[in-house]
Amino acid sequence: MIRFLAAGALVLLFGGAASGDDEGLGLRQAITLALEKNSLLQAAHYEQSAAESGVAISHSRYLPKITFEERASVTNSPTKAFMMKLDEGRFSLAGDLNHPPTTGDFQTSLSLEQPLFDVGIVREKTVAEQEYVSRSHAFEQRRQEVAFQVYGAYLAVQRARAYVSVVEKAVADAREHQRLAAVRNAAGVGLKFDELRIGTFLAEIEQQKITAVNDLALARLRLGQVIGLPAGTAPDITDTVTAQELSLGGRELVETALSGRRDLQELEAQLAKSEAGVSLARGSYWPTVYAEASYQMNDRDVPLGRDNDSWVLGANLRWELFDGLRRNNEVSRAQAGRNAVGAYLAERRRDVALQVNEAMLRREEAVKRLEVAQRAEKDAEEMVRLVNKRYENALATTVETLDAQTALNRARAQLVDNEAGYALANARVYHSAGLFLKEVVR
Repeated sequence: MIRFLAAGALVLLFGGAASGDDEGLGLRQAITLALEKNSLLQAAHYEQSAAESGVAISHSRYLPKITFEERASVTNSPTKAFMMKLDEGRFSLAGDLNHPPTTGDFQTSLSLEQPLFDVGIVREKTVAEQEYVSRSHAFEQRRQEVAFQVYGAYLAVQRARAYVSVVEKAVADAREHQRLAAVRNAAGVGLKFDELRIGTFLAEIEQQKITAVNDLALARLRLGQVIGLPAGTAPDITDTVTAQELSLGGRELVETALSGRRDLQELEAQLAKSEAGVSLARGSYWPTVYAEASYQMNDRDVPLGRDNDSWVLGANLRWELFDGLRRNNEVSRAQAGRNAVGAYLAERRRDVALQVNEAMLRREEAVKRLEVAQRAEKDAEEMVRLVNKRYENALATTVETLDAQTALNRARAQLVDNEAGYALANARVYHSAGLFLKEVVR
């Protein structure tokens, strides 16, 4: 009785936890919610937005830089006092130029700087653009990963629910065995030992049911976490996930993965960014040419005043001829970084091909295991039917009956595992090829 109360308490407890979504979620709805709410996906989106802002920053360097400045100063330095009076239009030969009185000045200036030739601006723009491309591919890859995680969590809930059903069948079968043992004992053709042994077997199954109910609740909590729902939300599921037939062969899947996997495209963009980084480092050897213009007002007494004004218009060419081999080392560092990314990309391409081939082999394995599990369940059911008849006619022992029932329970549980494993293995093939959202979630 205590065991039944404990199982009921678990159902009520975790049923209450699941009340955050009484209607349950379909697979497509769960994935859609995850693509909106998953925190890791949001982080990838923010990284993409940051890279997009980096592109805008690099473009802004083509535009003129305009600066407004107001400066106030006082001095008794002969040269500075001389220049202040000259800027204010108040210079005269009267007074002691070597020992001037304290002199003040308010200087208002508006300056403009426009790049005319700067290789670094072009190369920095290319680097920023490739970083944005890389972050965009990373975001799409994260979407694939999150969708696959939701699929796996959704399938885990389905499997846990099936486990509960299997254990409930096992409890019902054990109770029937217990009833038959009691009938045989009352009729004088059975032993009290048989009834007690079956009671112990029933207790073991009831404990398994408690664990199965708990596992189902935990699976629902994990599904809510992967989706990105508030902590403690345990949504139920409404769809039954089944495996689909593959629409592509192994060679086609490998080719598709090598050409379309987002993580490979991310690395390719990183390689292009590294190439642009090498060009940027080499571009520092080129001179830069900037146009400059400024307008200035000076006043002795008030800010923004205008005792006198002036303007300047010109161009500046700057060519750094020697810098202690700093630029040479920067080029070497950029080249080494590019070569490292290239090596990572080559290894990643080999790894992706292996992932697809492994996923295909695991899928074939899952198909065969599922077929064996289906046959095993049918054989176990038939074995239990025959043993039960023999037991009713006193031709089989309790141990034989419980052994047959245990084999059936194990076969049913194994079938649940293999059905879920086949569905997951099938989805993993598409995930390894970068086609999960396209082929599985349509």
